[in-house]
Amino acid sequence: MSFRQSYKLVTKQPIRWFPGHMNKGIRQMQQKLKAVDCIIEVHDARIPFSGRNTDFQHTLIGENIKPHILVLNKKDLITTKDQANIKEILQESERLKHVLFTNCKNQQCSGIKRLMPLANEIILNSARYNREGEKDFCVMIIGVPNVGKSSLINVLRNRNLHKKSVAQVGGIAGITRSVMEKIKINENPLMYMIDTPGILEPKIKNDEMGMKLALAGCLPDHLVGEDLIADYLLYWLNKNSRFDYVAAVGLKKPTDNVLELLVTYANKLSVRRKMKRNDGQIVIVPDILHSAREFIKLFRQTKFGLINLESQLQT
Repeated sequence: MSFRQSYKLVTKQPIRWFPGHMNKGIRQMQQKLKAVDCIIEVHDARIPFSGRNTDFQHTLIGENIKPHILVLNKKDLITTKDQANIKEILQESERLKHVLFTNCKNQQCSGIKRLMPLANEIILNSARYNREGEKDFCVMIIGVPNVGKSSLINVLRNRNLHKKSVAQVGGIAGITRSVMEKIKINENPLMYMIDTPGILEPKIKNDEMGMKLALAGCLPDHLVGEDLIADYLLYWLNKNSRFDYVAAVGLKKPTDNVLELLVTYANKLSVRRKMKRNDGQIVIVPDILHSAREFIKLFRQTKFGLINLESQLQT
């Protein structure tokens, strides 16, 4: 069976999400830069090359601005082989010196253990300019929405200080909406961290990048459309010969038709909804919005295996 080899968004409306709090957040972050010694950028390990906000490079982490660590979170959702390949590509293509992989659900994760000593080392070996006389260190955490910035703060605070979580977290994009005050995360050396809202670029470069961000949960599902996200997921799975979905949704063989998949899965889940026809008659039909949400959930819960969405890593 032949499948789509390229992806095209079926709607003419480009994927865009840049609410007012993001624009305000960028200004607040720039205003606090003088009080910051190091920037930790957090991103989703499943999309290490897609969707990182390039505006940060010019405003926060560029050469001669602030030292920078890239943390690729949710490493438990990709393979260790992918982690090694990602690090090599980033160090070669972007010349990133400091790349760590973390899983914020595990305090004993090697990346979590390494992060504070690395930040301490980088700060001590860099020019602190106006903060030269300050005894404490201050780190700002940045990134796109829903990649685990607040979770990282909480796990560091819990691990290093045995204190309760203070940064609000959630499984949806846009929980943190303003630049927070300093949060203490380490005693010796004394270190604080500033949480910030997830900020996307005002214009997402292309449809496929937007869909990767959406599938990873960096955009609100309803904003993009669960049916569109499900269609991109189906396209990606077929293109990369990942056919675990066939049995999972109740199909007999692979399909490139997302409607066929969603109707079949809705029937398997026994989910229905009422629909009013043009003639005014109410009929009961499969709830494909519900099945689209459940199909996306299967991916996010790794029911199709550990998946990195970047084409550079597919063999």
